Amino acid sequence: MKVFLTGGSGYVGRPTVRALVRHGHEVSALARSDAAASVLTGLGARPVPGGLTDTDVLRAAAAEADGVIHLGQHYGPDTAEVDRAAADALQDGLGDRGTYVHTGGVWVYGDTEGVVGEDAPQRPPAITAWRRANEERVLSRGGNPVLVMPGLVYGHGGGLAETFFVAPGREEGSVPLIGDGANHWAVVHADDIAELYALALQAPPKSVYAGVSGQNVPLAEIVTALTHAAGCPDQVTRLTYAEASERMGPIAEAFALDQRLTPARARRELGWTPRHLDVLTELRG
Repeated sequence: MKVFLTGGSGYVGRPTVRALVRHGHEVSALARSDAAASVLTGLGARPVPGGLTDTDVLRAAAAEADGVIHLGQHYGPDTAEVDRAAADALQDGLGDRGTYVHTGGVWVYGDTEGVVGEDAPQRPPAITAWRRANEERVLSRGGNPVLVMPGLVYGHGGGLAETFFVAPGREEGSVPLIGDGANHWAVVHADDIAELYALALQAPPKSVYAGVSGQNVPLAEIVTALTHAAGCPDQVTRLTYAEASERMGPIAEAFALDQRLTPARARRELGWTPRHLDVLTELRG
């Protein structure tokens, strides 16, 4: 199968390209720079020069593919508009020839009441409130749209935990903790979510999958593990929510969510089997 994806040189994109190649697909991917193109070539993908705002490029690349995965995200005040236009172009180009896999995120569920699945009510924090309208638009169109909603992605020394917790810990000798850390994070390893993206190309139309491992870990335990990764074992700085918001910005609200989700649907329908099930050991480095 010929698969085109956006965001292929990014944190989740790189393992996704590897998974697609391992599944025997012929992969092409959007590359907004020479550096990105070099990364993609090294992974076995054919670079397609352009960015997420180049809708003509997206439409043409999707028209040559049998399946599309949209992983890329534009950051700025126009995030929602760029994502919507990119999705429209990709779906227009692909038509009904194959599956279009769109990226969401489980933060849209807000605080969950117990362990929930994809049909739970949504109460998104401000930082992801824009997603729902775009996702409904994607799923309402013809063809074979599928939505994958990753949890907090970790692994390979990268991701949001590295940026907002480990890196400050290295600089300051103490890792930040929001509140008492009793809230849970629904997590997934980068290699596992990559495998889910590859499997989602075979999903029934309009399917929605929570890309979580089933490990719903208290933030306090995650932060303790991250202190080891940062080289400052057991050194934690407790922040109030207001302090965390001032320090981290709007994403602090998402980090403070209490979320517990199940991957049961993806396991049942796609045979997805997350293999990284010792998050705390892996986070310690």
